[in-house]
This record gives sequence, C-alpha cells and structure tokens, in this order.
Amino acid sequence: MDIPPLAGKTAAMSLGALPLSYVLNQVSAFSQPLCAVLMSTLILGLLFMAVYSLSHGEITYDPLYAVFVLFSFTSVVDLVIALQEDGYMVGFMDFYTKEGEPYLRTAHGIFICYWDGTVHYLLYLAMAGAIRKRKRYRNLGLYWLGSFAMSLLVFLPGNILGKYSSEIRPAFFLAILYMLVPCWAGVKIFSQSHAPTSYTPNMVQEEQKKGILQRPADLVIVMCLVLAAFFTLFRGLVVLDCPTDACFIYIYQYEPYLRDPVAYPKLQMLVYLFYALPFYCLAVYALIFPGCSWLPDWALVFAGAIGQAQFSHMGASMHLRTPFTYRVPEDTWTTFFLSNMLFALGPHLLAFRCLWWPAFFMQSPPLEPQGQSKKQQ
Repeated sequence: MDIPPLAGKTAAMSLGALPLSYVLNQVSAFSQPLCAVLMSTLILGLLFMAVYSLSHGEITYDPLYAVFVLFSFTSVVDLVIALQEDGYMVGFMDFYTKEGEPYLRTAHGIFICYWDGTVHYLLYLAMAGAIRKRKRYRNLGLYWLGSFAMSLLVFLPGNILGKYSSEIRPAFFLAILYMLVPCWAGVKIFSQSHAPTSYTPNMVQEEQKKGILQRPADLVIVMCLVLAAFFTLFRGLVVLDCPTDACFIYIYQYEPYLRDPVAYPKLQMLVYLFYALPFYCLAVYALIFPGCSWLPDWALVFAGAIGQAQFSHMGASMHLRTPFTYRVPEDTWTTFFLSNMLFALGPHLLAFRCLWWPAFFMQSPPLEPQGQSKKQQ
C-alpha cells in the first residue's frame, strides 16, 4: 500500500487554529454558550470559503478534500483542548470547554481529543495530500471512517445519557451535524475503485485451495478473533449487570471504570457487543471459507473503530479525571493493559493480513485454459 504524501498547505492552514483559539479565549464576550457556538460556526464557514477559493480544483476532483482540510483545523483545536486539560497549555480553549462542550473535560473526552489531534490529524493530511497528487487513499479513508464513526457512536449518546446530560449546550447540536459526515464520506470512499492487484486467476485458485491449517498466520488471527469475541461477550454481560461471581469480580477488581456514571464505558461495551461481536464471527467465517470479498474493506473499518475505542477506553480508565474509585487498581494494571492491547491488536492484524495477501478473499475467477497458457509461453 502506497502512503500518500502529507499536505503541507493543509498543515499550515490547520496550525492557524493556535493563534485564533488564543485570541478568542481572551475575548470575554465568547463566555456565553450561544456566542461560542455561533463563533465556531462562523469560523468554520469562513474557513470553508477560503478553502473553496484557494483549492477549487481539488474540491472539484474530490469534494472530500474540503472535509479533510476543515477537520484538520478542528483536530488541532482538539489537541489544544486535550493538552490544556492535562495542564500542558494555558489560556487557549477555556471559553469553549466551559461554555461550549464541558463534557470534553471528562477523561473520555480528553482522550477522544488526543486521538483526533494525532491519528485523525495525520490521516487528514495524508488524504488531502493524496487528493492533491491525484493518488488513491481508499484504505486510509476506510480506517478513518471506522474511527470517526466509533467516536461519535459512543461520545454523543454518552453526553445525553451520562451524568453530564444536564450540561448540554447549543454547541452539542453542532456536533450532531457531524453524524452526517461519515454517512456521506462512507458512500464516497466505498465507491472508489480498488487498487489493481497482480494476482492471476491461477494464483487465486491455488491460494483458495489451502485449508486453515495450511495457513498458520490465518489460524493465529482466527484464534485472536475468537478470544476477542469471548472477551466482548463477557464485558457486555458485565455492563448488563450479570449476577455471576466472575462478572462481579471483574467489574470491581479489574475494570471498575465500567461502573462510572459518565456512561461512556458502558455504551462502549454495548457497541462492542452489538456491532463488534457479529463482525468477529463473520471475520472468522471469512478466514476459513474463501471468496469473501467484503472482508478487506470492513476489516479496515473495524480496525479504525476498535483502535479509537480502545485508546479512549484504556486512557480514560487510568486518567486522573476519572474518580479514584473507578480507576483501574494499580495491582491489576498489567492484566488490564495486556488484555485490552491484545483486544485492539486482533482487528489490526486482520486488516494488515487483508491488505498484503488479499488473494484468499477475491472472487474466484475462471482458470486460464492450459492450452492457451502454453501458446502464450
């Protein structure tokens, strides 16, 4: 897979968020919730007009270019918020975290901002650079799509259902509009053509004749996915208040964060239960039986989703903003860290395997006639 070049102009424009956020933070008029959301909308509108006038050719070629540039700007803002909440910066986004979206000050909100300000930011630069160079970015786009959708799927309902539901401000409704982005972007990204492969029909047929025992790497991935499926089911039962001793011990001694009234961890486990668990089962099937051409794309989507979710969940479980009674106990850090890291590793191994050896998942084409191949030789 070719890594597209990063967009230098996009990076320069996004870094304008630093001085702008500092100036706005010094203006006392923006300390009102309505003023905060109106100013945010105005800034994004002006930024879109600037991008459209300066990069009309790129937007005509691919409208997602404007999305990636705008979101790279918001990614820098999110990174500033996270660094400020952890005490590494002062005086930049106080007005927004207090009057715009106060739930960004939670441990879960801080780690969502860290992920958006680092991983998403690099993805935006890479995808914008690919569009400028007229290169493919389908794989990066699928990973971003899963990551972005997962963050919204947990964060927005968590704000409504958790203990911060009474602090919903007008800016929350601006965030709801973000839900339309992955829907539209998903259609655009999935409609892009796949990268050409060098596999001949004979090579595909030979690969698909191999059983799972003849493919040791696939066997390891199947075992990882099966273990992840059981872990997903177990933690789903834990947050559903399963009365067994194992669930009771786990939620009090290993992951007390699942009891936190902010609702994000419980929603995360339920999303795993109802979305990730079926995918794990289908992925195991696709690794055993050949020709499941849907797996490479959806493996990337779920790798992005699980990566973002585990980063936010693990970080929030141990962050100081989480009350002490809900943090992971120090004597179980190793067990918690290893189990959650392995849980995140499985989908990424699957996505890597699908990218580099996709022949097993291709639709089986008709074999070339032997006589014809001899004539060509």
